[in-house]
Amino acid sequence: MKADHPRRHRAACLRLVLTLLAVWFFVSLGCGVLFRDWLDANMPSVGTAPFGFWMAQQGSIIAFILILLVYAWAMNKLDEKHGYTEED
Repeated sequence: MKADHPRRHRAACLRLVLTLLAVWFFVSLGCGVLFRDWLDANMPSVGTAPFGFWMAQQGSIIAFILILLVYAWAMNKLDEKHGYTEED
């Protein structure tokens, strides 16, 4: 399969990366720092820890791992769509 125009592929990759960076920013800084008090007051506790504290300590790590998995899956789909697949 012939590769699609490289600029379209690059633009799609940048959109994906910027979207995932925004999610990462919201989860790590937003949930862990900026909205921590609101999360503590309005969300149920996780074990004995308030939810905002839990998001700062564990939730952001779990979200980061999920973001890595989504990135790998979505980038493979983008590469396949634009003709940049690895052939065996």
